[in-house]
Amino acid sequence: MAGHSHAKNIMHRKGKSDAARSKVFSKLAREITVAAKLGAPDPAFNARLRLAVAAARAQSMPKDNIDRAIKKATGSDGENYESIRYEGYGPGGVAIIVEALTDNRNRTASNVRSTFSKNGGALGETNSVAFMFDRMGEIFYPLTAGNADKVMEAAIDAGADDVETDEDEEEGGHSIYTSFENMMDVAAALEKSLGEPESVKAIWRPQNNVPVDGDKGATLVKLIGILEDDDDIQDVYANYEMSDEDLAKLQG
Repeated sequence: MAGHSHAKNIMHRKGKSDAARSKVFSKLAREITVAAKLGAPDPAFNARLRLAVAAARAQSMPKDNIDRAIKKATGSDGENYESIRYEGYGPGGVAIIVEALTDNRNRTASNVRSTFSKNGGALGETNSVAFMFDRMGEIFYPLTAGNADKVMEAAIDAGADDVETDEDEEEGGHSIYTSFENMMDVAAALEKSLGEPESVKAIWRPQNNVPVDGDKGATLVKLIGILEDDDDIQDVYANYEMSDEDLAKLQG
């Protein structure tokens, strides 16, 4: 099991403003509706729905919103969403995976392609970059869950594969990685020892990261930000890393 990492930018985290939270709730509700429509509307009998509800609760999404999203799946007038994965390259040769839930494939494809091309990137074919990532489960705890050694011990006992701890006071935390298949079992075991996690979700984890300098990094962060702000886009993953100095300039 690997040790502690300070890679703040493996995943692009957003601020928790009211507007951002509203957008997060909207995307969580869409995933809940799709999961409930594809399987049973009861989380006990639907693994994808169980995961979606757990992710919503971790973001403090109100129970009424969750129930409404599930009921929407059983209604005849609900939108029909489909899952689509886009892959491509950003500035500096960074590999990017974009996961979408959309009711209009043409609109989403056009927006994604345009965003890549206008920000130094290029959209590729399916599986053009996915081989550079591992499909895994990520269970995230805030730093208040305990120090790195405590979380590492709990993760090993729960059967996790890896832990990364970022000790940044504002955006840091413990990222615990598992195989995709064992994600829910590991999360349940961790909840007994560390309490409820902030998030539990399936992710694409880069096998290796590509160093990016300040100029290319600024364009890359802009590209990822525009993608994440699109209502049709659920998640964006990229295999880049930047120096603390360049990160500080971008955040400043």
